[in-house]
Amino acid sequence: SEMVLFDSEGRSVWMTANTTTAGGADGAVAVLLDSGNFVLRLLNGTVVWQSIDHPTDTILPNTTFLLSYKAQVVESLVAWKGPDDPSTGDFSSSIDPSSYLQIFIWNGSLPYKRLDVVNEISVYGGPYPINSTSILSEYLYYRGDELYFRYTYTVSDGSPYTRILLDYRGNLSLLIWSNTTLSWAVASDTRSYCALYASCGPFGYSDAVAVPATCRCPDGFELVDSLNLSRGCQRKERLRCGKENNFMTMPNMKVPDKFLHIRNTSFDQCADECSRNCSCMAYAYANLSNAGGNMGDTSRCLVWTGDLIDMEKSNVFTENLYIRLGESSSTRVPYTSSSHPSFTRSCIISV
Repeated sequence: SEMVLFDSEGRSVWMTANTTTAGGADGAVAVLLDSGNFVLRLLNGTVVWQSIDHPTDTILPNTTFLLSYKAQVVESLVAWKGPDDPSTGDFSSSIDPSSYLQIFIWNGSLPYKRLDVVNEISVYGGPYPINSTSILSEYLYYRGDELYFRYTYTVSDGSPYTRILLDYRGNLSLLIWSNTTLSWAVASDTRSYCALYASCGPFGYSDAVAVPATCRCPDGFELVDSLNLSRGCQRKERLRCGKENNFMTMPNMKVPDKFLHIRNTSFDQCADECSRNCSCMAYAYANLSNAGGNMGDTSRCLVWTGDLIDMEKSNVFTENLYIRLGESSSTRVPYTSSSHPSFTRSCIISV
């Protein structure tokens, strides 16, 4: 059985994949379920094709979105070309093929926005209250060789519809249906300037705790150019190989991109791996033992040997990032942003 879409002149423009079943079938029916899933199933109830296995720009509730399987990218979201044009647009969202530990929004083949790296918290995800009767839960989790993003929620009678949408401007948003305006309202999204990939430049980080959010330099760094956000920060004290260096702790961070993942390590081993390599700029560690499933290695040691790119500080993040400083700095001092330099321009909401 298969389902075919014809144009007005009777030409086939789309069809399901080959769904021929052994032993033949008496027929099949196409059904749009209350969940929004459009299914093709045999009369005995066997589903031979369903729309949730072929996502476009939307993730519906109670849908398992398969990101990777045995280190192969499986699914991605693809945005519309325009607000009224459902053809393939420039933006897409999928797992990072170099690490399988983070999700990107891409503009063509270039990174546009980057979500947080998987750690012991983000493996579990939500729940997040939508209103007094509805709770959204987002889960990013492993199961054997598979990495899933699962979007689901629990509701009581009368709760609104929700969905996750990658729109034509590259924004990944949680939308809630309003019965008052009869339209979709944005509950949360990624529209801030700071959410753009590497917006604060090398070694710069976007401080979402500040109001308004702004770009800052970590302790031990200073601005390269106060008039150009993208140039980032530079060290006040040059690192010297062979000399004793110290590490500053930055809590509540979205850790940088372009890391090296070292497996089967403890926290102390991860710290030592970076400390004894003078080309290591920073490290971060997470214990994934509570993630569930058959993961094997339950450690996540990340180290960086180049510029630190695309960092963000926010109360929603749980990571500690340890950045290497020169020999005159204190070791692992508590970090606060109140006295640290910031760029003269704040992050703004894009339109």
